[in-house]
Amino acid sequence: MYLDLSQALTLSFPTMNFMHTSSSNDAWRSLCNVVEHSGIFDSDKRQPHLRCMENTRVKLWSSLRRLLHRRDQTNVWLNGCVGIEKTSIAFTVAEEFKRAGRLAATFFFSHKHTQIAGKIIPTIAYQLALTFPRIRGDIIQAIEKDEFLLSSEKSRVDQMRELVINPLHTLRFRQERPYVIIIDALDECFSCQEAATLARLFVEMLSGTNLPTIHMIFTSRPDAHIRAAMPPGVCQISLTIRDSFIVQDVHFFLRASLDNIRTSRPDVFGQPPKPWPSEAEFETLASRTCGLFVNAAMVVNFLSPVGQCPQQRLDLLLRQKSRFCVVIDRDINELYRQIIATSENPALYCRMLASIRLMQPLPLRDLQELFHADKESLGVMLEAFSSVISNPSDGVGNVEIYHASLHDFIKDPFCSGELYVSSARAHEYLACRCIDLLTRTEPAYGAVARNAHRYAHFWWGTHLSSAYPSSELRHLLARFKKEDLKRLVAVAEQDQSLGPLIFNLFEARNACFSWKWIRSLSDIVVAWRIVKASRKVYREVKKSNTNVIIHK
Repeated sequence: MYLDLSQALTLSFPTMNFMHTSSSNDAWRSLCNVVEHSGIFDSDKRQPHLRCMENTRVKLWSSLRRLLHRRDQTNVWLNGCVGIEKTSIAFTVAEEFKRAGRLAATFFFSHKHTQIAGKIIPTIAYQLALTFPRIRGDIIQAIEKDEFLLSSEKSRVDQMRELVINPLHTLRFRQERPYVIIIDALDECFSCQEAATLARLFVEMLSGTNLPTIHMIFTSRPDAHIRAAMPPGVCQISLTIRDSFIVQDVHFFLRASLDNIRTSRPDVFGQPPKPWPSEAEFETLASRTCGLFVNAAMVVNFLSPVGQCPQQRLDLLLRQKSRFCVVIDRDINELYRQIIATSENPALYCRMLASIRLMQPLPLRDLQELFHADKESLGVMLEAFSSVISNPSDGVGNVEIYHASLHDFIKDPFCSGELYVSSARAHEYLACRCIDLLTRTEPAYGAVARNAHRYAHFWWGTHLSSAYPSSELRHLLARFKKEDLKRLVAVAEQDQSLGPLIFNLFEARNACFSWKWIRSLSDIVVAWRIVKASRKVYREVKKSNTNVIIHK
């Protein structure tokens, strides 16, 4: 009796379940696809990484290390006002525990990224699978059983149980060292009630029996809802400007930073550098930081630009009569107002800040091209606000506001007062810049097109539809001749982007025919010109039998 080759192989070797391997790979890829990488503490998407200065926070470090080395499960809520540098502390803790091999997972919320709150648990699960390879199979198996488990609409309790708690049960007798999960800025991407619910979920489910010891660290503002949600036994560490060690650390940071300015500017302070600032000036400046690192960092960035005289800039700050150590949020807002007030054109600073907050982020080179007439002021402004606005030095990353306090200052008229710029005014500024770029430069096609041109092509109509109809915008639209519209059509045809063009023309047509817009005969001429351009695009689409999606 002879066996054919397939039978021999079947008898000689155990059958391998290739289908299951493929399914496992698919499940892992599904998890990887929903991971919010900007939430992982040391992700490149989170540049610049903010860490504590050496020899600061010494007392706090001692307390945290004592808590996090305990064998029983410990939860810590680090809370404090905006600007007291909770994120820097959380980042430094994460770095230290990663070096020690005891960091289980992190999630750092940020206004800088359009993070989806529903991705937090899958992102934590992904990191746990990398930290504890034994549980990867359990996580994959849970995803295979329920294809909707990774959906942002799935119950967070179900996600937590299937992706985190059940897999961790397999480690209950194997992990001798305690680990740490850190969730930073819990209140930045949730409502206070949602943040409170999430904190309670993690604390209660990770404190169950037969689980490895994993300490939780949360950071947030001292919100009443979050405070009420914290179960008994959670260690609350409140950072306030009344704490003497925090004030000392801020003064230490300020003195070291000013000394660095002094020693790095021999053209101003000589060689060897003369003492600067005077003790009286330093004490006045230090008192105005109000014990907030963000205030001190803003002051340092304002004093340090090359080409500017540090003493003259210091005089500008000290000349301000107001003392603002009354209410914390007011302190930061007052400092922002002071920085803006010292500029040559405060109104322009405010328009640019409001526009950067509103628009899709761009790298500096493209932002300068879009803000062409104001690019010098843009550079000075970004330098002054560099402690709260990300502007990567490599020129590749996007310019983005990442500190919550500046977001609040820009969007809330109560914070910014007379400097407030409404969304209609910000849209007006962006519409002007887009139309100026489209009429000022030659069209760019395909891969050659810069991000600034793509932005202008995709968003000019959207900004126009929400814009205040200023005289500058009306003047630019009057310059938007038939030839410019023809060029828009040519670029859209070349780049196969007729859909966004139709969308923009719709928005522009509706805006230009509205009662708020039409004030003279020339406005009707402009509106009619846009109508004719939209008809031409429709004819082109119909002629080519192209299915065009017009929404964004």
